[in-house]
Amino acid sequence: MVTKELLRQVIYEQRELTDNLGVERNACQNISKTSEILVVSGVRRCGKSVFMMQIRASQDEKDYYFSFDDDRLLHFTVEDFQTLYEVFVEDFGLQHTFYLDEIQLITEWERFVDRLYNHGNKVFVTGSNAYMLSKELGTLLTGRHIKQELYPMSLEEYAKLKGISWQMSDFFTTAGRAKMLNMQSGYLKEGGFPQYLNTGDPRYLRELYNDIIYRDIVVRHKLPSDRQIKEVAYYLASNYTHKFTYQSVAKATNIKSTETVNDYIGYLEESYLVGVLTKYDNKVGEQIKSPKKVYFIDNGLVSQIGFSFSENQGKKLENAVYIELRRREAEIFYYNDNAECDFIVRDMAKITAVYQVTVSLKDYETRKRELNGLISAMDAFGLKDGFIITLDEVEEIEHDNNRLIHVLPYYRWCLGK
Repeated sequence: MVTKELLRQVIYEQRELTDNLGVERNACQNISKTSEILVVSGVRRCGKSVFMMQIRASQDEKDYYFSFDDDRLLHFTVEDFQTLYEVFVEDFGLQHTFYLDEIQLITEWERFVDRLYNHGNKVFVTGSNAYMLSKELGTLLTGRHIKQELYPMSLEEYAKLKGISWQMSDFFTTAGRAKMLNMQSGYLKEGGFPQYLNTGDPRYLRELYNDIIYRDIVVRHKLPSDRQIKEVAYYLASNYTHKFTYQSVAKATNIKSTETVNDYIGYLEESYLVGVLTKYDNKVGEQIKSPKKVYFIDNGLVSQIGFSFSENQGKKLENAVYIELRRREAEIFYYNDNAECDFIVRDMAKITAVYQVTVSLKDYETRKRELNGLISAMDAFGLKDGFIITLDEVEEIEHDNNRLIHVLPYYRWCLGK
């Protein structure tokens, strides 16, 4: 049982920490107008709490805010929600808008949120575990919620945080392109975790990684230690953007069971640390059996986890494109039928876009390989347009049958909407 005195301590101390709204996140626009329960999920420390504060600032009622990510709340249970509700009413009067941060830490939280919703309240919640949230949302809250995934900052948000102003004309002038390239280079290296961008201290990212492993995986899944899960994460981080099989990971990490490897990679996905890309195939069984490709939630973070001889711009660029496609809520696969295409996008049952990623097309063999892979995917799905994302090249390549391949820099693809 949690006392009202303790809840008041937490409430008023948290109110002192919520003044800085930071850079407005693009996902914030118009999202708070829905009458349904809004569930914001994403990797730990990507900015969910600040995002909630930005939503909260736009509302008339602001007082019913509570974060469950506090060591004093280790014994908080579903029965204590009523006590929290009573404290809110006693201290701030009757309101109908609730902001519940990192709520997945409390077992059966969805029962309280369901009760609030049934009584006409507006509820905003955040959480850091994809599986737990989807499991809970799929029971009592089916059809009553809207889910918004939040990612580390985009290139546009990175520019705002760094105080870099730009306009469309910068895509075309020499000085403007130099500025855009410098900004892009910083983003591809540093990633988008807001606090790291403010401090530049790599220890922050290492501590974040340990927090994700321990708090979101080891504790939640009751693992005996963090050794094996860290070995799997290290292997994936050292080989991100590359193909893997569960057998290859098991062999590299000396884990005897591929089922254990499968579970561990699933836990890493649930925590939003990694994303696993499946080969596209009309036969589901073939999709399951084919090698996967792995990507990480942030370029800055992956550089602190894995092993690399040098900065690999190609891997960082491809990883950034993957994150941006996820940010755009795309359903993505890779394609391989004699020639490989990095990303294909499916909308419902139809493939709507294909993307290839490469640092440059200036090398003849690279150009040939990248074009072959893209054209193979365009042919397979009957697409008239395809895209090749580069560091700093612009070109329009006409192919037979009136097909057009658009070559453009990452910054232009992200910002030139």
